[in-house]
Amino acid sequence: MFKRILLKLSGESLAGKQGYGIDTERLHEYAEQIQAIARKGVQVAIVIGGGNIFRGLSGSKQGYDRVKGDQMGMLATVINALALKSAFDTIAQPSRVLTSISMQPIGEYYSHDKAIRLLEEGTVVILAGGTGSPYFTTDTGSSLRALEIQADVMLKGTRVDGIYTADPEKDPTATKFTEITYDEVIRRGLKVMDQTATVMCKENGMPIYVFNMDTPGNLARVINGEQIGTLVTP
Repeated sequence: MFKRILLKLSGESLAGKQGYGIDTERLHEYAEQIQAIARKGVQVAIVIGGGNIFRGLSGSKQGYDRVKGDQMGMLATVINALALKSAFDTIAQPSRVLTSISMQPIGEYYSHDKAIRLLEEGTVVILAGGTGSPYFTTDTGSSLRALEIQADVMLKGTRVDGIYTADPEKDPTATKFTEITYDEVIRRGLKVMDQTATVMCKENGMPIYVFNMDTPGNLARVINGEQIGTLVTP
């Protein structure tokens, strides 16, 4: 069983069936899954995307300044982090929001020492704001934070049950990988994460595990070692 994990959640998944904004039912499902493993002693840090609210790159294609668009995307991740924090509060799960840009009292300014201390105390740490800089995705922010907090693994919770040869939602002939190397992910151009994030994990030996977070209980299955997703390794 993993001792410390970095869980990357997509903003799109948080939108649930409605396709935008925050689905309260999905939010509470996530909170309960995370609490279940935290109660077993797993130290959990979380990074959430903001695509259910605003995606900076898409905004720049619509005429927004790229820097301003990415900053709007960072704020979207903070909104999602606060929503998840609220869901934890309703089930009495200790949690804390740390932001990559100073915005007290909304959240505390991130430092890896503080994050590690909170994790060791049993607090779920929600890391918001991405890297705090434009031109970097929340995938890259997740890779960075996973390395900084010395996580055992980066878990990427998506709406798909692993990595496929093609998008299984578009190509019914796509086949699933149980394991795949970083180099093959890059060579095949698979959309696991952006290339910067993948290379960062490769160069620092951070394993990535991709699984379907939208099925209740799957997070615990991953922690217990069940092969339900795809492992990315050297």
